[in-house]
Amino acid sequence: MSTAERIIMGNLQKAGIKVNGRKPWDIQVHNEDVFRRFLIGGSLGVGESYMDGGWDAAGLDEFFTRVFETNAHRLVVGRSILAHVAKAVLMDLCSCKRAFEVGRSHYDLGNGLYEKMLDESMTYSCGYWRSGVETLHQAQMAKYDLICRKLGLQLGMRILEIGCGWGGFARYAAEECGVSVIGLTISKEQAHFAQTKCVNLPVSVLLQDYRSSSLRHLYGTFDRVVSIGMFEHVGYKHYSTYMKIVRRFLNPDGLFLLHTIGNNVSQLTTDRWIDKYIFPNSMLPSMRQIAAATEGLFVTEDWHSFGPDYDRTLMEWHRNFCRNWSEITKLGAQFDEKFRRMWEFYLLSCAGLFRARQAQLWQFVLSPNGVAGSYESVR
Repeated sequence: MSTAERIIMGNLQKAGIKVNGRKPWDIQVHNEDVFRRFLIGGSLGVGESYMDGGWDAAGLDEFFTRVFETNAHRLVVGRSILAHVAKAVLMDLCSCKRAFEVGRSHYDLGNGLYEKMLDESMTYSCGYWRSGVETLHQAQMAKYDLICRKLGLQLGMRILEIGCGWGGFARYAAEECGVSVIGLTISKEQAHFAQTKCVNLPVSVLLQDYRSSSLRHLYGTFDRVVSIGMFEHVGYKHYSTYMKIVRRFLNPDGLFLLHTIGNNVSQLTTDRWIDKYIFPNSMLPSMRQIAAATEGLFVTEDWHSFGPDYDRTLMEWHRNFCRNWSEITKLGAQFDEKFRRMWEFYLLSCAGLFRARQAQLWQFVLSPNGVAGSYESVR
């Protein structure tokens, strides 16, 4: 037995995982080089060796749940982690020039892929799974309803949505609440789809970074600002800038709702495999980082946590992805077996992360000066 094999097997055993065992969460190793790649590459080696077919687990989500619950992933971080951290510290990975990278590499993979994976509203963020909600689409509509009620949307209000995705919330708010919406996205595919779906609605979708100097000059201020699943792309060097820009866009008596994945600890980087293959230049904010960025700018009216709902959302996306894989392969040569394993690894590792409560989903309601009297929390 090699040194790498001994170390990795020992760490997995602490998580209740056996190599070539019979449980769904046990890993089946097809190439002994997997152990060396795990040890040297950390999460990057784990992910890449899975993409290459070096190992499998019948219950990949359960494998990751056990790894994250026991912090087994922290025992082997890989030899190049210092270079990864240094890059994040020394470089501005979320600068204006880099803002569109994640759009090109992830969101612009093609609307066809996301139409096969997401619900009919094309919503790519955590659903709200509450009593009576049975389908993915119902969970996404429940989330939009929740946001509209938290913001107290009323007929005629002007809304700015930073990170509008494929336009799901903008359409819902315009149709159900009679508001007008300016939506921002850094994805050409999203912009085209949203513009098409929002025809004849008071919705404008712009291919713009939130820091664009022309935005406020052209559109003024807004009654409400909402950001759903975009803050993960801001980066710790820009949290304060982001909050200052939101504050300038917001009317004095307005409200801002921030919907974001949250990290249990403050970090300066994201997972290396996620950074390379899924969301380049992204990172998850902590409670402390968000609080520091909002200090002196906003009053926190409400803080709502429902991270376990993301586990179920991700599992629904994975089911859709698997069910429609044969159709996805027809969309382009890039959707090959390696992509399938990459995407499966992404969805199920994230599901395990939320199931183990190592990542959270937060919704904040913030006001510039405090709501007169009090803000009534909505659930």
